Order: sequence, then C-alpha cells, then structure tokens
Amino acid sequence: MDLTAVQAALSDKSYSALAPLCDDLLLQVASKGAATDEWPYAVHLLAHLYLNDLNSARFFWKSLPQEVKDARPELAAVWRIGQCLWNRDYAGVYTAAQGFEWGPDLSDFITAFLESYRKRIFQLLTSAYSTIIVADVAHFMGMSEEDATNYAVQNGWSLDAATKMLTVKKPKVQTNQKLDASKLQRLTECVFHLEH
Repeated sequence: MDLTAVQAALSDKSYSALAPLCDDLLLQVASKGAATDEWPYAVHLLAHLYLNDLNSARFFWKSLPQEVKDARPELAAVWRIGQCLWNRDYAGVYTAAQGFEWGPDLSDFITAFLESYRKRIFQLLTSAYSTIIVADVAHFMGMSEEDATNYAVQNGWSLDAATKMLTVKKPKVQTNQKLDASKLQRLTECVFHLEH
C-alpha cells in the first residue's frame, strides 16, 4: 500500500486535500483486496472533520471494524472530537483535541484543525451576535476570557470592561448595483441636461 501521497499532503500541510485523497486511495486499496492494517485511519477521519464534513466522518467511523476502533487510541481520540462537533459541544471540541497526546503524524494537523475551527466559530459569532459577554466568547472559542477578549479586539470588536460585553464588528457587506437600460437612460438624460 503506497501512502506517499498522504504523507506528502501532511508534510506540505495540504490538509484540505487529504479527505478526497484518502477516500480515493482507500477505494483503490479495497478494490484490490489489499490489507488495510497500515491505513492512517485517524488522519482520514480528521481530514473529514477538518473540512467540516461531519456526515462523511460519521459514515467513515461507522464503516470501521470494531477491532480497528479498539486497537487505535488516536483514532478513538479523533472520533471524540467528531462527537463533540456533532453534538455542538463547542468547549468539548477543544478539550478532546487538547486532552490527548498526539503522535507526530497528527500533532500539526490537530493544531491546524483547531485554528480552522476557531476561525469558523468566530465567523459564526460575528454573524449571530451584535453584543456578547466575554465568558460566552471564551466558551465558544476554547480560550481563557483574557485570550478570547484579546482575539476579539484584534479582530475589530470592542470591549466594555464595566459590563464585560464585547460589541461585534460586522464585516462590511458590499452590494453591487445593477444598472438596467432605464437607469442608464435617465443618467444620460440628466448629464445631457446639466451640460446644456
């Protein structure tokens, strides 16, 4: 079984490419009837979580034999992260990810996953709230209140220290005006009248 493409994607930190790559390689291996004892199951599962593809992650987990699940603690630890994601246990995602001693193949990938997840949660908070208490931001972001406040302020939010409330800075929405023929005609007539 040739896993050089998976190892290359890991070393290049091309994490977004890993899920489809692993899916294709596993199908090739399975179609040849080859043994999958050396398959990087934890990497494969985390690749789906990294893409926020919870359905594929669940399907992959359910397709694994119980012996594989029992024999690989790192795989079970990645699945705990998946369970927290599925149950929307925001703080649990960070606890599960930081509460395991990851091997060299996964430690950088876990760090990248947490950074990506934190950015996604921050975008959700930005779109869902206009103000939010610091404690809630810390909970959702898996940080201390001080770190969460610093992260939010660095991203343009403002802090009311007296109430410990953060005011969300909404991203500017750019709207494109569509010009139709009648608007263009009126503009032309207006310019024509101004010139004469």
